Amino acid sequence: MSLPPTPGATGGATGRATRGATRPVRIGPRAAVALVLVTLIGIAAFGWPLLADGQSGLAHSQDAPWLFAALLPLLVAVVVATIADNGMDAKAVAMLGVLAAVGAALRPLGAGTAGLEPMFFLMVLSGRVLGPGFGFVLGSVTMFASALLTGGVGPWMPFQMLALGWFSLGAGLLPGPERIRGRAELLMLATYGFVGSFAYGTIMNLQGWVILQGMGQGVSFHPGDPVAANLARFVAYCLATSLGWDLGRAALTVVLTLTLGATLLKALRRATRKAAFDAPVSFDSGVRSALDHAPERGTNGDRG
Repeated sequence: MSLPPTPGATGGATGRATRGATRPVRIGPRAAVALVLVTLIGIAAFGWPLLADGQSGLAHSQDAPWLFAALLPLLVAVVVATIADNGMDAKAVAMLGVLAAVGAALRPLGAGTAGLEPMFFLMVLSGRVLGPGFGFVLGSVTMFASALLTGGVGPWMPFQMLALGWFSLGAGLLPGPERIRGRAELLMLATYGFVGSFAYGTIMNLQGWVILQGMGQGVSFHPGDPVAANLARFVAYCLATSLGWDLGRAALTVVLTLTLGATLLKALRRATRKAAFDAPVSFDSGVRSALDHAPERGTNGDRG
């Protein structure tokens, strides 16, 4: 007795939809709540010095351990919530580890050289293919692993983890993951990488700027001053100190995305399809019946 074909095996619409599915990690309600919570905590951690009075202690070296202690369980909560929402399985966790290891290995290739950081283009493409929830966890874990690899552990590390997580999450939120392909997709990803690289540098500047003093009246942070006045000084600080570094990061991300992006996107999507993330394992009645009677037929055949 022949087994009935499984759904999608005939190459029809269902088969095409299955082959086209390349975003294995969905954001369910619990994962969304965890992401919103970690984002709100991150915004508060970056921005609270702007609202503090002049007598408060403004050293991020003091609040960084608390942020790190809150960030790690929240990252675990995002992963657990995603698993609970049927958005991530063991294969997705394995891919997370592989991509994080690759990203961590890429960072030392350009660290300390005019802001050149090749791992950013990997975060853009991974977030695009694998979704925003996966992207946020990947960015944070990659930065954590690279800090351990390069010895870059310090009060800035939890802030870097948050910033890169947001960067990768944004790539997963770009429009048209099932429709936009080819050159148009690469141009969109390159544009996002360019803008996002500057956004990452600006966010990280906010972490370090509030603890730097004596740089000049026009660029220094003044605790207790109005937010608008401090933000004007912050813009001047970014233009004076980090514009060149951010430009190097953005330019390298654009170049790598346009030159290697098509190949890497194809590889990531092929790996995702072959891994069949989030594909439910089920049998129709014909297959179950055949499997249930297979031992009996084998026993009777042995007797004959």
